[in-house]
Amino acid sequence: MSFFELLRDVKLFRLLRIRWTGQLTDGLFQSALASFVLFSPERQASAVNAAVAFAVVLLPYSVVGPFVGTILDRFSRQRAIFLANIVRAATLGVIALLMFNDRTGVEITVFVLIAFGVNRLILAGLSAGIPLMTNPQSLIAANALAVTGGSVWVVLGGGIGLGIRQLVNGVESANHADALLVLVAAFGYLIAALLAALLRKNEIGPLSHEIAEGGFFQGIREMRDGFNFLRIHQDAARGIAATAIHRGGITALTLATLLLERNTFHSPADSEAGLAGVSIALTIAAFGFVVGAAIAPYGVRTFGRHRWIRFSILAASASSLFLVIDRNPGLLFATAFFTALFGQSVKVTNDALVQSKIEDIFRGRVFAVYDVLVNGAIVIGALIAAWILPISGDTWSLPLLISISWALVGLVLLRPKKFLTKGGV
Repeated sequence: MSFFELLRDVKLFRLLRIRWTGQLTDGLFQSALASFVLFSPERQASAVNAAVAFAVVLLPYSVVGPFVGTILDRFSRQRAIFLANIVRAATLGVIALLMFNDRTGVEITVFVLIAFGVNRLILAGLSAGIPLMTNPQSLIAANALAVTGGSVWVVLGGGIGLGIRQLVNGVESANHADALLVLVAAFGYLIAALLAALLRKNEIGPLSHEIAEGGFFQGIREMRDGFNFLRIHQDAARGIAATAIHRGGITALTLATLLLERNTFHSPADSEAGLAGVSIALTIAAFGFVVGAAIAPYGVRTFGRHRWIRFSILAASASSLFLVIDRNPGLLFATAFFTALFGQSVKVTNDALVQSKIEDIFRGRVFAVYDVLVNGAIVIGALIAAWILPISGDTWSLPLLISISWALVGLVLLRPKKFLTKGGV
């Protein structure tokens, strides 16, 4: 079934509209946070500030990750998604109040942590419900549509947020404009909660005979089982490691982009121009994500899963060299497109590889490990970037280090002797 046919599937679309409404709102919220933390004229941006922001965003994912599957396998996913969206809307109301009153301390950090931690539960619950909303033959296409479409909606939400901020910036202070944007995002999560309420209680599971047994802390034991299973399936483990390292590099390049757009390509005093440049770069990257997801099936059919993952990570390594040559907007946008394209191809193909290797009973446990490893690599990538990047963001050393890291992944971690299976696929 094609993507367009899936979009006409009324049952699946009822689930996708919840996810995409939430991710559009994620883009609004994240653009407000980026403006407040990194593009406010009252505060100087630095790689350290940006790295801390990434760590704050991702810490809840890594902490909550082991327990999400435990919750979603024991309680109504529809109820969990509905309540989680309500909690997020309320949390954003508090964040908006703090921004409006120029409160930038630990209190706003705590509420941001809560907001992003709850989002992990929402996305995992919606993903877990997909098999109940489509037929098995369309499962891979439905997952690709949900994830890749979601990435596009996040970027679109960021662009809408930038537009709203420009409209109100002339009559409000920067912090007040950001607070207003967060309030708009709170309303978006209320809409997502309403759409979730339209689903039946058990429509996206777990069904009565599927409810898992065991206590809440079963999630820790299940994580251990996931690690043990990956020791047996070395190609899946190496593919997960490759995906994690690539995402860490993408994060480092994102921090470089933020600093280049704010402090080098534009005057630091012109925060709106810097935000616009970042928005363009993210839009180009989102287009790369879509193209990467679209060409992955062709690459897999032509070369096999293992070879296509290896080719994609090596191609991403070559594309990051654009910023070694020079740092200018054109080369930055080219890097954004190609690293996103080949990175998404790695991710989509490796997800299918892991799903094909892992028995259903272990799938949730292995993907919990997958999430934690990827998020950990993203935080490490942000911290390395903070250590290397100057405040201008203008350096050839970081993109060169990323290129070398990705090349070593392709040549050593994914070398055919260790990564390819007997069938070469």
